[in-house]
Amino acid sequence: MTQIGTDVRVAADFLRAGNVVGIPTETVYGLAGNALNPDAALTIFRVKNRPAFDPLIVHTDSLKKVEQYVSAIPEPARLLAETFWPGPLTLLLPKHDQIPDLVTSGLPTVAVRIPNHPLTLKLLRSLDFPLAAPSANPFGYISPTTAQHVVDQLGDQVPYILDGGPASVGLESTIIGFDNGKATVFRLGGMAIEQIEAVIGAVSVRTHSTSNPNAPGMLSSHYAPRKPLVLLQPGESPQPGERAGALVFRELFGGIRDEYQRTLSPTGDLNEAAKNLFAHLRTLDSLPIDIIYAEPLPNEGLGWAMNDRLRRAAVR
Repeated sequence: MTQIGTDVRVAADFLRAGNVVGIPTETVYGLAGNALNPDAALTIFRVKNRPAFDPLIVHTDSLKKVEQYVSAIPEPARLLAETFWPGPLTLLLPKHDQIPDLVTSGLPTVAVRIPNHPLTLKLLRSLDFPLAAPSANPFGYISPTTAQHVVDQLGDQVPYILDGGPASVGLESTIIGFDNGKATVFRLGGMAIEQIEAVIGAVSVRTHSTSNPNAPGMLSSHYAPRKPLVLLQPGESPQPGERAGALVFRELFGGIRDEYQRTLSPTGDLNEAAKNLFAHLRTLDSLPIDIIYAEPLPNEGLGWAMNDRLRRAAVR
């Protein structure tokens, strides 16, 4: 029977015993286990039904601790870490041998970040190991942004879920790697490209991989509802229908019942839209409809990352 609570000590005890727990972050809820324990990592892959070639993100609570798990930190990476951690940014760095190959899917790099959530930071400070924590959902499905979403998706496979309220960002972290000192974005996410470039200058973007991804979250089909999702082109309208639903940015579409539509941000606030994205997709997936139409977001700020998620959710 899954427990939901706010007791960090209970969560820590489960983790020390080799179990997995649900944890809140500012991005989405994670399915966490001891990142130094291959058996705990195996449990994460099993519970999520996640392919072993898709690496996990390692979470800890300080840059000093990160230095224990990587063999080098390029100067641009250190500058980003000092500027944005804790926050929705993951750095892809050469791994230390103590990080199991299973966690990195055999890659020589490990994805690391410091999440910005008080309960999870308190939990991480209480542990003498980092946490591997991908999103707490069945592989390929919509990411969870509340503790109840984790219960709904993973049920009694997770003994304890630390309830930190709704995720404040609502999109997975942005992932950046470094090749010969040059920064590359491998996954668009909760840290806008404009913010990153303001600190380290221009970055390149490479976000899609059909197999053997270089970083977590790079598979071309991901974050998808069970119902077919059609991503409209800019200015395009959906086909009207009694059993059609829609995810819109600011204004409802004509020809689709209002109760079968969800608005991301009536004021056009991309941060509010990001916070609502996965929850609204989840609601639409539960309605008595046959298809979901999604309106693209402006390609600026977090709009880039939301459009990336919608493109992948629409892949069939």
